[in-house]
Amino acid sequence: MAAKTWVLTDVAQQEYVDSFQLAAKDLPGAPAGLEISKRTLRGGLSDGVDVVRLNNGKLAIDVLPTRGMSLHRAWSGDDVIGWDSPVPGPVHPSLVDLGEPSGLGWLDGFDELMVRCGLESNGAPEFDEQGKLLYTLHGRIGNRPAQRVTVSADPDKQTISVTGEVYETRFHFLKLKLVSTLTMKFNENALQIHDEIHNLSASAAESQILYHTNFGQPGLLDAGAQLVAPLKTVVPRNDHAASSIDQWNSYAAAEPGIEEQVYFIHLLGDGQDNTSVMLKNAHGTKGVSLDFNVKQLPCFSVWKNTTAREDGCVTGIEPGTNFPNPRTYEGEQGRVQKLAPGGHASFDLGIKWHATDVEVQATQQRIEKLQSTAEPKIFRKPQPGWCSDA
Repeated sequence: MAAKTWVLTDVAQQEYVDSFQLAAKDLPGAPAGLEISKRTLRGGLSDGVDVVRLNNGKLAIDVLPTRGMSLHRAWSGDDVIGWDSPVPGPVHPSLVDLGEPSGLGWLDGFDELMVRCGLESNGAPEFDEQGKLLYTLHGRIGNRPAQRVTVSADPDKQTISVTGEVYETRFHFLKLKLVSTLTMKFNENALQIHDEIHNLSASAAESQILYHTNFGQPGLLDAGAQLVAPLKTVVPRNDHAASSIDQWNSYAAAEPGIEEQVYFIHLLGDGQDNTSVMLKNAHGTKGVSLDFNVKQLPCFSVWKNTTAREDGCVTGIEPGTNFPNPRTYEGEQGRVQKLAPGGHASFDLGIKWHATDVEVQATQQRIEKLQSTAEPKIFRKPQPGWCSDA
């Protein structure tokens, strides 16, 4: 059977499919449990949110075209991959006021496994000298609905995929399009994301992207959980993070009211500049790894927010083009993606779930082999050029 593609949404052609279902019986050679489906949520904050589910027979993932092609939750057997947010989402973007004066409106919709931050800016909110908001927290792309969504199945390659096109444009300003494709191979505990940012303008442009990838409870973030990464440089974002620099990659038990800590990192890559990081639970029986290229995504941020579970105990492991400082500061450091008129940039991110201690150990050994090529440099206080407040 040849590869086939189905259109779920195409605003330009006025096409919209209310529901869609493809099962294993519809695809020769497909594993039991395979599914591609689409539904629209009703009621509450989620009213009108489209959800596309891909299940490759081993791993299931919910993708949110209404929220910038974010990943909401994943499941592998009895394992739930993601975190418990106090936000009862997924939240429709119309209910997220990105322009509210504090600049923190983005948090009203934050409950995803992975949400992209960008594309004009992706860091902390920024204000002018009169206190007027210039850039909202983490940017706008995660609250932009896709204009075109397709799903595909390829029995020969044994893959299923979903592609979405999301625009971040403003008259007289940036004119960018994100084209995102998530692909899964049959019966693998993994997925691959390929993103392209297109500059639709006849003038040059700058952009930023950060993959805010989040894990918490239930699942990985128990007391003693650890992040394993091949380190070149580690810098604490502020003095509070610096106070725990010796424990930057380990997680204590959840504690109500604890203040978040953030660390900025440059990672080692192999001969092709590819790298991996892994978050594993305390006993090393479960883990999740991210695979990406340090030329595409040179900046890696770790956000530790181990407050009470009721308040959103979570960590973010976040590859990006830059660190999530205010946009003006990052621009001054040259940490922006330059886009020629009509040009584009590509980014690839792999996410893999490790369901056994054997898989966790094998991934850790691979990362440790990469680390053996260099000694890490760990700073004990914030550094100029890295941290906007240093």
